[in-house]
Amino acid sequence: MIALSVAAMLAVFLLYTSLAGGGTPFVQPSELAGKTGEVALAGKVVGEIVRDGRTVRFTVRDVQGTARVPVRYTGSVPDLFNIGRDVTVNGQLRNGVFVGKKDTLVTKCPSKYTKKSASTPDA
Repeated sequence: MIALSVAAMLAVFLLYTSLAGGGTPFVQPSELAGKTGEVALAGKVVGEIVRDGRTVRFTVRDVQGTARVPVRYTGSVPDLFNIGRDVTVNGQLRNGVFVGKKDTLVTKCPSKYTKKSASTPDA
């Protein structure tokens, strides 16, 4: 009886966290205005990348648009990070600059999002 009660409470908790949005909302630069609290900014790295120690400054543009936002990020930088890469970084907009939360910068691997050619065997 106790085990069933615990299982039921766990199921309700899992359902609540999945539906109530226990995660961080994803936004692109064009959707950033008016957002408060932490968000996950998703977009394409454009322009110059400036490194100062562990701090990196770069600009992110909408993946399929023109809206841009400057980003200041401190923390580990993925090996694939470069101009033209799609990235996500958690943080907040402060005085017109998106300030990334430490160690949240992630690059998307383009090979995962391109079609395989007909001659490429499945692995």
